[in-house]
Amino acid sequence: MTQALLEVRHLRVEFPTRHGTLLALDDVNFDIAPGEILGVVGESGAGKSLTGAAIIGLLDPPGRIASGEILLEGRRIDNLPYDEMRKIRGRQIGAIFQDPLTSLNPLYTVGRQLMETITTHLNLSQAQARKRAIELLEQTGIPAAEARIDQYPHQFSGGMRQRVVIALALAGSPKLIVADEPTTALDVSIQAQIIALLKRVCKEQGAAVMLVTHDMGVIAETCDRVAVLYAGRVAEIGPVHSVIHQPSHPYTAGLMGAIPAMDEDRERLLQIDGAMPRLNAIPLGCAYNPRCPQVFERCRVERPEITVMGNTSAACWLRANAQEASV
Repeated sequence: MTQALLEVRHLRVEFPTRHGTLLALDDVNFDIAPGEILGVVGESGAGKSLTGAAIIGLLDPPGRIASGEILLEGRRIDNLPYDEMRKIRGRQIGAIFQDPLTSLNPLYTVGRQLMETITTHLNLSQAQARKRAIELLEQTGIPAAEARIDQYPHQFSGGMRQRVVIALALAGSPKLIVADEPTTALDVSIQAQIIALLKRVCKEQGAAVMLVTHDMGVIAETCDRVAVLYAGRVAEIGPVHSVIHQPSHPYTAGLMGAIPAMDEDRERLLQIDGAMPRLNAIPLGCAYNPRCPQVFERCRVERPEITVMGNTSAACWLRANAQEASV
């Protein structure tokens, strides 16, 4: 068994407010092995991006990690001072954000930004840093990298800017990459190229990738395993093929049913009725119970813990009861 590169244990994130404390992430557990891509999927508000922000130490105040642990190569990083975490961020953990314009400084050339990141984390001269920056741009598929390195972000297209952001994330040769919806704003052909690039980086550098997205097509194409989040908790986690084709949780089944299938003749897509609960109104028992078509009384009063169910692990009383009955 390969030692996990990243371990998230019982992660709980809270937002204190004047009207009480909002629980945004509740007892989130998962790990990622070197060279593995873990997809994190769910509706808006499920806690996907918040999980990534907690891992890289960029939670927006007043958000805070209330309990739990985040370990990188066995070393706890969630309780490090800001300056120590800043050294890890970029050198050991790279981040790719959804909108490249928010990640790039419009006043500096892309070369200057890449070289600044490289010299911050690696012991290289300016000339060596420039050479590495050109190599990174070439690796991420930017043509004429030697000429384009001295251009500004506004001179690049959206897809090219996202490639620059990926080059920035790779600049310090990190062991873990947190990619927060890196393909959302891109057209389909560029999405495919970015996915292929992430997979190649994973394979060649042995980096672990946490891919946050709401696009199950991207998950199916890219990931080894997938974690499905709902209302700040892991509803299901397991190998991507098993989660997509044999989901154990009704919420996962609902997500899969909402994906158009080329080999099926359906006039209407399935939909999940209702909406994700607000943080100040998460129901008792299973948080999904008001929307679940298979709900029964135990779901409304008792919260299920995540347990192994076949090839995946899920938090669902329906499957747990069936498992108990078969024993």
